[in-house]
Amino acid sequence: MSEQKKKVVVIGAGPGGYAAAFRCADLGCEVTLIDERETLGGVCLNEGCIPSKTLLHIAEFIQEYKTSYEFGFTTISSNDKLLLDKTRDYKNNIINTLTSGLGNIASRRKVKHVKGYAELISDTSVNVNDVTIDFDYAIIAVGSSPISLPNSPIDERIWTSTEALELREIPKSITIIGGGIIGLEMATIYAALGSSINIIELSKDLLPDFDNKSASIVKKSLIEKGCKFYFNTKVLEIESLPNNLTIHCESDTSFTIDSDIVLSSIGRKSNAGKIGLENTLITLEKGDIIPVDEQCRTNVSNIFAIGDVTGMPMLAHRATHQGKIVAEVISGLNHKFLNGMIPKVAYTDPEIANVGLSESQNHLGIKIKDTSFPWMASGRNLASNGGNGLTTLHYCPDSLRILGGTIVGKNASELLGEISIAICMGATLKDMALVMHAHPTISETIAFAAEKSLGTLTDL
Repeated sequence: MSEQKKKVVVIGAGPGGYAAAFRCADLGCEVTLIDERETLGGVCLNEGCIPSKTLLHIAEFIQEYKTSYEFGFTTISSNDKLLLDKTRDYKNNIINTLTSGLGNIASRRKVKHVKGYAELISDTSVNVNDVTIDFDYAIIAVGSSPISLPNSPIDERIWTSTEALELREIPKSITIIGGGIIGLEMATIYAALGSSINIIELSKDLLPDFDNKSASIVKKSLIEKGCKFYFNTKVLEIESLPNNLTIHCESDTSFTIDSDIVLSSIGRKSNAGKIGLENTLITLEKGDIIPVDEQCRTNVSNIFAIGDVTGMPMLAHRATHQGKIVAEVISGLNHKFLNGMIPKVAYTDPEIANVGLSESQNHLGIKIKDTSFPWMASGRNLASNGGNGLTTLHYCPDSLRILGGTIVGKNASELLGEISIAICMGATLKDMALVMHAHPTISETIAFAAEKSLGTLTDL
């Protein structure tokens, strides 16, 4: 008699949820995937990562179009206009292509997709659409939602990133509250579309997770695009007026900013409180974060949690990897999730991406040194009008082992993988310098950065 299939319920069909569901199915489990949406993909695919990257690609094209006279084009006109309906259709078609593809993959794997709101009613059962589903294992992957601005009025002119990505209109002015990755990506999009951008940030600078030299390149580029920054600034009140919104701010002095649209980008919060955890023995931290171990297991042994509900960093690729690990653990494999090797990317113009440790971790007692190569000395970068950029390797000065890397420049996110592999394989600066890269490429700046530290560089 064959062993009975393990019944797995996955709550949430974002990148982590559908990856967990598909991997569980591959490993022989009977899988039910529950989500409130008609389609799979969660926030990331429907109203986050994919639509934002689509619009960022359009923004990049607009920027290149505006400067194409440098290449000899003479047809550029100040009367050229973006047809918003066609742009929305383009974005939505990409989303529809991907969501329908996921639906086909789910069907092929015999994953049962149930549309509805899931509520856990015990440690072994969940209610969906007034139907109780029993499970051997559950995987919680319900993601996060934008944090609302405190004490703000109800006004359709106050957006979150969700409304911004709908591309409802191109406002004359947008004030973005919060200078994190999402806020800066929205600034990149709407600055290219022609909006006047203000960015209010409570801290003293932007992108604290990246080294200062690299972050300053992004900041300078946004300023050149017309973005105005207000650092060390607190928003006291947003006032709804007939013709605009007035933002009352406090820094060294009190002042106001008038704006057509306010875009709230002050972070996201876990959705863990929406699925009936009070009916289980699962404990929470900080109100809405589900603590998990190295295998993403909660304090209830048959229930796992992945993605944004488990805390920072709230990134799709983190959730995906957690989901695959959980599926393998359920199948009996002793796999663990490595939380310290998570790439971070801001898809601004230019992009900025990092992985591993950097000099900012020196305060932890880890000896870290930097070596960098500027893209203005890269033939490929200059030939493709890539603008300013920098490749930085963070390494141990004693062993020369690569501990991390930060890249800022066009398509920086695509270059980061080489550094991730180097860290995982214990590569040193000498190893990186000896890898022969094609010329001319941007990727060779990684080898050049290593050569610079070793004293063997001939390109500077």
